[in-house]
Order: sequence, then C-alpha cells, then structure tokens
Amino acid sequence: MGNLILCHDRHAAHPYEITRIHCRIFTIEELCYYLCNNLYLIDYTIMNGQLCDWLDEELEMKALASELRDVLRLHGSVEKFVLTILKSSRLYREPEMIRIQNVLEHLKNQKDIERQKFKGDNLLESGEVEEAILVYQAILNGEKDETVDEKFYGKIYASLGAAYGRLFLYQESAKMYDCAYQICGDKTLIKPYLYASYKYMSLEEYHILITKSEEYMEINAQMRREVDKINQEVSVEPEPGIMEKWKRSHRRSHA
Repeated sequence: MGNLILCHDRHAAHPYEITRIHCRIFTIEELCYYLCNNLYLIDYTIMNGQLCDWLDEELEMKALASELRDVLRLHGSVEKFVLTILKSSRLYREPEMIRIQNVLEHLKNQKDIERQKFKGDNLLESGEVEEAILVYQAILNGEKDETVDEKFYGKIYASLGAAYGRLFLYQESAKMYDCAYQICGDKTLIKPYLYASYKYMSLEEYHILITKSEEYMEINAQMRREVDKINQEVSVEPEPGIMEKWKRSHRRSHA
C-alpha cells in the first residue's frame, strides 16, 4: 500500500497567476503540480517577490515565504527557489526530489528551445511517444531560433523519425530521417532511414532507392548481414537438457 500524503488545508481567496501560461493557482499543491510538470519551462519569471507575498498572505506559509525571500536577497538560483518550494510542501519523496533536482541541473543555462527538446527526449524515452511528437512538432512549427546551430533542428527531425518508427508509421519515419540526414550529414542516420523505407516500400521501390547511392548499397548489405547473423543465432539448436533446465527455472520463479 502506498503512503498517504497529507494535503495542506489552505485555499487562497485570491489566486496567483502564472502570467506565462495564464494559469491561476489557489493552493500549494497546485503550485507544486505546475512546477513539476513544467520544469522545462521554469525560468526567472516564477522567481519573484509577488509569489513570496502570495504564499505569506494567502496561504499563511510565512516560514516558506521568508526562506524564499532570503533566496531572492542572496541572488540564489531559480533551481534553489523551486526546490525550496517543493521540499517545504512535503508532497514528494526523496527519489522524486532527486529526479527533479537532476532535471533542473541539466536544464541550467539552457535556452528555451533546448529545454523543449530535452522534454521531448524524456517523453520519448519514457514511452510517451505521442506526447513527444507534439513537442518536437511544436519546435519545428515555431519561430526559428537563430541562436542554435542548424544541426539542432536536424536532431529534432531524427528524434521525430525515431518516434514515428515506434508507432510503426514508417513512411513518416523515413521522411524525418531523410530530413535529418540532409541537415546533419550524419551517416549513422542512413541506416534507420533505409530500415523505415524498407518497412513501407514495395521491394521494387526499395531496390530503386538503394541503387541511387553506393553508400545506400553498402549499408543495406551491412543490414542484411546483421539480419542473417541474428537468424543464425536464433536457429541454433540449444544444448541437450537446456530446455528442461529453463522449464525448471521458470517453475521455481513462479512458485
């Protein structure tokens, strides 16, 4: 059974508004929820005296407000400001606090667009593929950031290619990998591009594609060798008695 979390009983008569996203907050739980779900967007706009006053006057969290004012007075980091709020709420266990601290440390000094990519990468890694796709698309459809290298956008296309591939949308995946390769010129992108193309094209179309480039032919041959090796390993007969050992081990593990 999970541990119970005792929520705070104060509800603000006047909400605090996060102007960046026009979000109105009435409780410390709502504030913590916003912070934890928007770590990639947090910047110095959340770190101000108005929030301290709101915590003091509306939620009567005077000790927390005083601690946050000290962070402001000493020109502390936004990471320290956020962690002070989260620790004071006592809503999060130590492993979760460590994860949040690590994310904040990684995002430190990154541009907004880099934070967005990091968010998408984390969503993709955790299996939230469709959400990751939305983040990547938002970056590509938004105003171009001239402060980042052009290859940064190539990496976004490559990440989209991986995301579409996980959803078995191979045609879209191939298109994204091709865009990534055209921008980055990274030959490691050819392999996933060819694989995705093979998965949705007819054999004739795929043959025409790989004959357009010697590199394509070479990498396709390498992929075929890898597949043949895997097939050989799978088809190898197990040593005598190994099946019975596996069965006994399986039964013990489920006893």
